Amino acid sequence: MSALSHDPALIELLRLAAAQGASDIHLVPGYPPTFRIQGVLTPLERPPLSEQGLETMLRSLVASREQGQPVAMNSLDCSLSIEHEGTPRRFRVSLYRAQDALCACLRYIPAEIPSFAWLGFPVDLADRLISYPNGMVVFTGVTGSGKSSSLAALIAHLRRRTNRHVLTIEEPIEYVHVPGAGGLVTQREVGRDVATFAQGLKFALRQDPDVILVGEIRDSETAQMALSAAETGHLIFTTLHTRDAKGAITRLIDLFPRETQEDLRKQLAMALRSVVSQHLLAATEPSHKRVLALEVLHVNSAVEAAIRTGKIESIESCLQTGRKDGMFTLDEHLRQLVREGRITGDTARQIAKEPDTISGSSAMW
Repeated sequence: MSALSHDPALIELLRLAAAQGASDIHLVPGYPPTFRIQGVLTPLERPPLSEQGLETMLRSLVASREQGQPVAMNSLDCSLSIEHEGTPRRFRVSLYRAQDALCACLRYIPAEIPSFAWLGFPVDLADRLISYPNGMVVFTGVTGSGKSSSLAALIAHLRRRTNRHVLTIEEPIEYVHVPGAGGLVTQREVGRDVATFAQGLKFALRQDPDVILVGEIRDSETAQMALSAAETGHLIFTTLHTRDAKGAITRLIDLFPRETQEDLRKQLAMALRSVVSQHLLAATEPSHKRVLALEVLHVNSAVEAAIRTGKIESIESCLQTGRKDGMFTLDEHLRQLVREGRITGDTARQIAKEPDTISGSSAMW
């Protein structure tokens, strides 16, 4: 979406956010414009936004989305591009209403797909994830935990290493994979190119993909189609909003009615390959970018049996004993990051499952 027709006050805020290195912009009536910088909410020294003023500012984002058809001003996900200092800057836009007032959250999307080194994502883990000939890989974490960035880097890595057709279904498209050497990448946007994730998956199977990226699984229809595609020879990457790897499995199962969950568990046990849970944490140095903390679950025979029989609580012990299979828990990674001086013990303990184990831990690797 071009910025040419958008409110000048909105464009000015976006350029200021780009200049200050903000990751997110929050526009809420009654509050001044607020940036998130290095994970910290930072209100601008400006008057609070009024409902009418903010609605006027945001109206151009929803005036027309598809073929001249107006879109209701209540919720919308889209992308927006501006030019700042001669460089295009893209933002993911989420419009929503709160107490009947229009609000917005805009997230900055870097123009270049980040490297694994910049993300702090292990290359050996990336190599393993793209090596699967089929099945499902789930990235999970709360909103803002870097899932989209990791997946973009993973798709770029896959494209460099293999000659496969990757089809993405996103809402909205964030990182753009430009044509070039390596595998073919086709990107479709929900709300513009296709109506829903489920519809995108349905048509994707007719478009000869080897790998399908489903931006998010939100309902049983999308989950069922993704699992079926994974079983029929496709490699599926997707995301869920849960706090840990075990929670991702529970979430997938709970999308389905109780009477169908036994069959779903069997299907998931066969199709699931790995779950990567992400957290972005404040660095020890406040001026440094946030630090990626991971939990990694790979489906070995023990995990497969736990899923199939519904003994999801035993997955935690599978994680703790699965180091030889490349697994590690969040707490293990947190202890490593504390030892390396990249995060503080207090930061680690805030999200650790067993906070008392963080200090004085032995080497992880």
